[in-house]
Amino acid sequence: MSGAGRILACGGHDFDRRSGNEAITDLLVELAGGSGSRICLLPTASGDAEDQITRFRRAVSERGAEPHVISLFRLGEKPVELREELLRKHAIFVGGGSMVNLLAIWRAHGLDALMRECLDSGVLMAGQSAGAMCWFEQGITSSSGAPTAAEGLGFLPGSACVHYRLQPARRRTYMRAVAEGLVDSGIGFEDQTAALFEGDTLVEAMTAREGARVWRVSAENGVASEEPLTCRALRATRPAIDEARAEIIELRQTLAARAAARRGRRGGPRGLD
Repeated sequence: MSGAGRILACGGHDFDRRSGNEAITDLLVELAGGSGSRICLLPTASGDAEDQITRFRRAVSERGAEPHVISLFRLGEKPVELREELLRKHAIFVGGGSMVNLLAIWRAHGLDALMRECLDSGVLMAGQSAGAMCWFEQGITSSSGAPTAAEGLGFLPGSACVHYRLQPARRRTYMRAVAEGLVDSGIGFEDQTAALFEGDTLVEAMTAREGARVWRVSAENGVASEEPLTCRALRATRPAIDEARAEIIELRQTLAARAAARRGRRGGPRGLD
């Protein structure tokens, strides 16, 4: 990777009010420049899901930053000059979903080259799940069902695997692929963990959930091994919300987002800023 651009890769994260996710959102806003920073969500991997967009807007706004969303699926409703818009942002966050679909759509719109330009221009690149693996040379995706290796953008050397302990089949596929030389050595991310890269260098691994780790995965003589990396513990700046209350809040936000989407469809074309 040329230059000293920064990439924040997260193993599994959502913009909800659970304490671990809140801590990672705090980190994202801090790295973007804090209050007043312009952060753009690219929810392409999930098909520009309205629920994800709503949660992102709420979480970023609460921290004093400016949320922006670019929907590649809705460019016909609201055309966007992609290069101009993205280069104006302090950070670009790529949501989770299908890594294969994400990269296919990006390439169709020329975003693979544009993301490189943004990175080299000093825009923080970030993302979770598919939006984390896409920056590496390879990732382990479930886009077609069973976990399998897929090519990424190659902005970061090596490979990545997300949901590392949550999805044992994905982890087993990764270990086997590394052992057989199908993918290069790399990093396994548990949910609510993150790693910050500057240029090609991993400068810090972080965890926002007790017991969650980031793993270095490598192979020697055809045998894969994993080693936990030292992680800095992240703490949220606001009180934690228990799981039951968080579920209720997220349900209300989801229903509100769906109602807004229906109103928008009845009222004619509606774009996203």
